[in-house]
Amino acid sequence: MITVPRGLILSLAALFSAYHVILAFYSLGVPASPVPPLIAILLYAAATTMSLWPTSPARMSLWLGFFNVAVCIAVPLLVGSQLDGSVPDNGYATWYVAAVGTLMTITATRRRATLAWVGVAFLVAHTVVWAGAGALASMGVIGSVVWVVVAVMLARALAKAGRDARQYGLAEREATEWQAAQEAHLYERQVRLAQTIRLAAPMLRHIIAAGGALSEGQRQECRYLEAAIRDEIRGRRLLNEAVRREVMSARRRGATVTLLDEGGIDDLVGTDLEVVLNTLADAMAGTSASTIIARTAADGSGTAVTVVGLNSPDPRLSALGQDSDEEVDLWLEIPRAQHARGVAGATTRRH
Repeated sequence: MITVPRGLILSLAALFSAYHVILAFYSLGVPASPVPPLIAILLYAAATTMSLWPTSPARMSLWLGFFNVAVCIAVPLLVGSQLDGSVPDNGYATWYVAAVGTLMTITATRRRATLAWVGVAFLVAHTVVWAGAGALASMGVIGSVVWVVVAVMLARALAKAGRDARQYGLAEREATEWQAAQEAHLYERQVRLAQTIRLAAPMLRHIIAAGGALSEGQRQECRYLEAAIRDEIRGRRLLNEAVRREVMSARRRGATVTLLDEGGIDDLVGTDLEVVLNTLADAMAGTSASTIIARTAADGSGTAVTVVGLNSPDPRLSALGQDSDEEVDLWLEIPRAQHARGVAGATTRRH
């Protein structure tokens, strides 16, 4: 992208404005009295200086825009009151025409187009009343209007280009995010597939070699592997080697284990995640519950994972016709903080 330094633009505008001031001083002998033209020069110089101040924002403040319009009304009145409008050519004494055009061009460039139109409209009306419609061309009023028209068109074109650039930038970021998400999904699928192959490949090879004739122990091992593969899909980030080992150990002793990762720990990485998972593995190793459920907590809560261990009711009570609820053997809320390992879970038993 090609850019023009702001300082260069301000310097050129300042030189052009200073040229009008020089012409005004040069023609002070033409007006009937030099006092009103001197006041007009001071007003124009003050308005131009404030409008071209280097640290000012791109959009002109509203009060400064109104001040510029007031100057564009006062300067023609002050200078014109000391000139004879019936004279065909007042020479450089009509410097205010170009000055007003320049000041309103600056105003339009700084995104105050409506006020710029008001300023040049007054210049046109003053010229028609003061010297007649034929003076619009000879005094350069039409040229001043053309400057403002060009400035307004350029300002609108630049504003549209800026909006388009922002929209293109936003679209590019969204496309990049979408591509990153797709790559992440692809990587996740590849990791899960590799883990599944690692778990199932030895047993699949054994099934092929045995022609499908498996012993009861081997069939049970296949069920364990199926549950482990299901954990890889539903458990996602709830798994590390320690958790996998304790889950398999619990299942081999007859427990039912369910792992549900619903995205509550997606923001945990590195040590924080390992502390949570290792705490989960320790909790599973320390319970004899027949049903273990580990589930990620909702986003925004201080808990990362909730672990519940349940024991089936005593069958002797059921045989006697007594109602017996499941016993809570383990209830643990693992916090998200790094000191999770040091937080003891609350264990509750009901008889």
